[in-house]
Amino acid sequence: MGSIQTVIIVLAFFCAIVTLFILGLVIQRVRHGRVQEASGKSEERYLLALERSTDGLWDWDVLSDTVLFSDRFREILGVSREEFPGTMASFRSRLHPEDADAIWAAIKRHLKEHVPFNVEYRLRTKSGAYLWFFARGQAIWDTDGNAIRMSGWIQDITEAKQAELNLKAALSEIKELKDHLEAERAYLQEEIKLEYNYENIIGQSDEINYVLYKVEQIAATDTTVLVLGETGTGKELVARAIHSLSSHKDRALVKINCATLPENLIESELFGHERGAFTGAHARQLGRFEVANGATLFLDEIGELPLELQAKLLRVIQDGEFERLGSSQTIKTDVRVIAATNRHLEEEVRKGRFREDLWYRLNVFPITVPPLRERREDIALLVDYFVDKISKRLGKSIDNIPITVMNTLQNYHWPGNIRELENVLERAVINSSGSKLHLADELKKPRMNLKTARKTLDEVERDYIVRVLKQTRWKVSGKNGAAEILDLDRSTLRARIRKLGIVKP
Repeated sequence: MGSIQTVIIVLAFFCAIVTLFILGLVIQRVRHGRVQEASGKSEERYLLALERSTDGLWDWDVLSDTVLFSDRFREILGVSREEFPGTMASFRSRLHPEDADAIWAAIKRHLKEHVPFNVEYRLRTKSGAYLWFFARGQAIWDTDGNAIRMSGWIQDITEAKQAELNLKAALSEIKELKDHLEAERAYLQEEIKLEYNYENIIGQSDEINYVLYKVEQIAATDTTVLVLGETGTGKELVARAIHSLSSHKDRALVKINCATLPENLIESELFGHERGAFTGAHARQLGRFEVANGATLFLDEIGELPLELQAKLLRVIQDGEFERLGSSQTIKTDVRVIAATNRHLEEEVRKGRFREDLWYRLNVFPITVPPLRERREDIALLVDYFVDKISKRLGKSIDNIPITVMNTLQNYHWPGNIRELENVLERAVINSSGSKLHLADELKKPRMNLKTARKTLDEVERDYIVRVLKQTRWKVSGKNGAAEILDLDRSTLRARIRKLGIVKP
């Protein structure tokens, strides 16, 4: 009996223990279920809050590669859920191509090194425009150190970024202007070292007056001018006269002589070069077309320009665009071009040494400077001018030019034109010990051309009348007309024109 009671007590105690254990399990499961339910509700509330946030927020589940974007994020981009679904691919598709590498490098570095994730990038909006954003993010890692999700926020910084870009652009423009001014100042310092043959065009002949008339005609425009004439006739002086009467007169007349530079340097001088563009290019240099932007560029001896550079010159004259040597960046320029040559460009075109399209582009308004032998009446004025100028420079006082000396100077044919005249007069001043000018050169008359000698009086008269008519643009009567220049009655001149068979082309 006693043993049975003991067994019953033991069984009862065991059942009580089992019951308590089962009850503990039930309670634990209930609690665990409540915790899971609370966790689920908490995550649901977090995601709902993220979805409805007024900031640009995002949450990236790394394992499933899905992304939850806030409504505000989509609103900033101007897209709907359908247009911008919760995938990383949709995010990638809207990244600016230039920013893709940078943002993925920042993400990988954050996930690998656990450094802060801060990055700027551009996203394409629904309209196709790009907005700038600043993004911060933070990953969550598991116990093994693997990232399982990453969350963060973005801020629209388009206005601030645009202001920054505008500032950079302004600073860049200021630097370019500074470089331009320094280049122009350096150019002007070189120009100051030069001594020009003369400051003004000296002469009162009909030939030189016609040149000045054409200068006044074209100066106020931006039309390209081609100045033609023999060596030493003063083509650069005509270019300076055009520039001084133009709207660019307050700027320097930038010039380059195409005949004095080697072929491997002339392109750099015209269009500039970047650092390292060629051996010896240790720094960036602005070319003449950049220095002359908004002003006038004088291309002296254009007929000597290498054929391979003529296409590039044609482009900058025609379109106002060029690239520096060693750069692919196109530069815009607004330059008034005056070119000069002593060559017969039309003949050069026929021989294949000058581009026909460039010749047409340059030959818009040609001005021919007459040789000195065709304006003999100006020689006395030029002699007085140069003797006075040279005497002052050499510390002499020469005020007596004998008639015999003047006659010799006026009867010489001057193949070197005004430049030769100045050189002859400088040697004469040096050779003169007193106040009287003595020539140091023996100036001989040229041999008469037999072909010219065979011309009849009518042929000579016809040639002269035609030349005057061309100068007056075939204006026969009236002020500055051919009749007035020839000192003939207009009816007499018309009769001579008919008799000599002169016909306006």
